[in-house]
Amino acid sequence: MTASATALEMRSISKAFGPVQALLDVSFTARAGAVHALCGENGAGKSTLMKILAGSYQPDAGTISLGGETRVFGGPQDALESGISMLYQELDLATDLKVYENVYLGEELRHPRVPFLTDENAMIEKVATLIGTFGFEIEATDLVRDLPQGKRQLVELLKAVHRESKIIVMDEPTSSLSETEARRLFEIVGDLREQGLAVVYISHRMDEVMELADDISVLRDGEVVASGPAAEFTIDSIVTCMVGRELTDFYPEKSAEIGEVYFEATRLASKEGIHDITFSVRKGEIVGMAGLIGAGRTETARAIFGACPRSAGEVSIDGKALSIKSPSHAIKQGIAFLTEDRKSTGLCVNLPCHWNVALPNYDRIGMGHVLDPKREYNEAARLGKDVRVKWLAPDAPVSSLSGGNQQKVLLARWLLADARFLIFDEPTRGIDVGAKREIYLLLNDLAAQGKAILVISSELSELFGICDRILVMREGRLVGDKQVAETTPEEVMHLAAVEGEG
Repeated sequence: MTASATALEMRSISKAFGPVQALLDVSFTARAGAVHALCGENGAGKSTLMKILAGSYQPDAGTISLGGETRVFGGPQDALESGISMLYQELDLATDLKVYENVYLGEELRHPRVPFLTDENAMIEKVATLIGTFGFEIEATDLVRDLPQGKRQLVELLKAVHRESKIIVMDEPTSSLSETEARRLFEIVGDLREQGLAVVYISHRMDEVMELADDISVLRDGEVVASGPAAEFTIDSIVTCMVGRELTDFYPEKSAEIGEVYFEATRLASKEGIHDITFSVRKGEIVGMAGLIGAGRTETARAIFGACPRSAGEVSIDGKALSIKSPSHAIKQGIAFLTEDRKSTGLCVNLPCHWNVALPNYDRIGMGHVLDPKREYNEAARLGKDVRVKWLAPDAPVSSLSGGNQQKVLLARWLLADARFLIFDEPTRGIDVGAKREIYLLLNDLAAQGKAILVISSELSELFGICDRILVMREGRLVGDKQVAETTPEEVMHLAAVEGEG
C-alpha cells in the first residue's frame, strides 16, 4: 500500500512535570501505510509523547487527531478503543496466565450456550491461527512466565494485531529478540504497513531505523529538532541531531594492557542447560559472549555468580579455585554481575540511588550492623561522579533516571564493591547512542585498571567494537573462541546458528 492519508496528527503538544518541561510545542504526524521512526536520547521526551497518545498522560497544551478527527483520551482504554496499541519496552503481560489468556484479557469470548463461561477452545483456536500466520514458535497454551523474554515480546505483538489496531507504537521491539526473531519482526512490520496501518517505531538501533522507516522524527530535550522522509537522513545525521554534536569514534580505542589470566571457568555445567564450558579472561581484557537467545549465555553467567547451582566444573580467580554457592559469596570474591533485566533483577527502582549503590556493600563500607545514611550518601555521590551519573541527587529514586543512568548506578555499586571480574549481560539494551558510548568508555576505563570483563551482547557490532576476544555459544555449549582481529561477524553468526560447526 502506498502511504498517503494522515492516520495520526499530534499538534503543538506540551507537557511539564513540575519545573521540568518534558515536551515543548511538539508536532508529530504518522501516515497510514507507513513506518514513522521516533528517535532521541533517553529523556528526550519520546516516552512522554507516546504516553500522551496512549491516554496515560494528559497534555498541558496541544491536540490529537485521528483520521482528521480531533480526539481527547480520558485514559488508556479510550486510546485502545480508538485503535491505538502500544508495545512497551517494559512488557505489560500477566505472566501467570497463558498466551491466549493474555491476548484476550479483558475481552474474553463467551461460550455460545453458557454465556457466564468463557469459550476457551475458541480463544485457543483463534490465537493458534494468529500464531501460525506469523510463524511464531510459541503455543497458544504456553504459560507466559515459562517463556523467555524474546518470546514474551511476541505475545505483546499478538495482542496488538488481535485488536485490529489502526496505529501501533513499538518501543524497542527487538531489544529482547534473537537475530532470527528480529528479522521476522521486520517482515511483520512490512505486512502491517501493507495492510495500511500506521506504525510508530522507537529504537536506539540506528540500522533498524534506516531499514524500516519511511519517515523519521528526532526529539532532543523535549523538542522536535528534525523531521522528514527517511531518505533525507543518514545514521550519522540522526545521531548528530539526537546528541546535538557529532559523535566521533563511537567505539573508543582500546588502550588497556592485557595481563595474566585472572578468571577461569573449567568444564562448567548447570541444570539450566549449559555443558562443559571452559574459558578464561585476562586482566585488562574485554571478552564478549555471542549467541542466539537460548544459547546459554545468561545461564553461564548465573552459574559463575552462584545464582544457579553448578552441577559440574569449577571457577577460579587468580589461580585459586572457588566454591561459589551464592551471589553473596561471589561478591565477596570480587565478582560482579550486571543482569540483563536491570529493573527486575538488578535495581530497586522505587528506592533512592544511594541505597541501590550501597545495597551489597554494607560490610565493605563499615555498616555491617548499623546503617550510616550520610556515609551511604557520600559514597554514592563520589562514585556517581566517577561514572558520570546524571541525577538530581544521590537520594533521587532510581525510577527517575533514564535507562543509561540506571545502568551507571549498577556500575557504581560494583565499583564500590571493588569487583575485579565483571560480567555485563546486555549492558546497553534500551539505552541511547550517547549513553552507549559512555558505557563503552567506562568499560575501557575498567579494563585499563586491570579488571577482567565479560560482556554478553546480542549486538555483534557492539562485541566487535569493544571486545578483544569473542566466545560463541550454541545450545548450551561453547563452540568458538575467536580473537576479534582474526574473525568476522559472519563467521561468529555461522558458529552461533549452524549445527555441527565449531
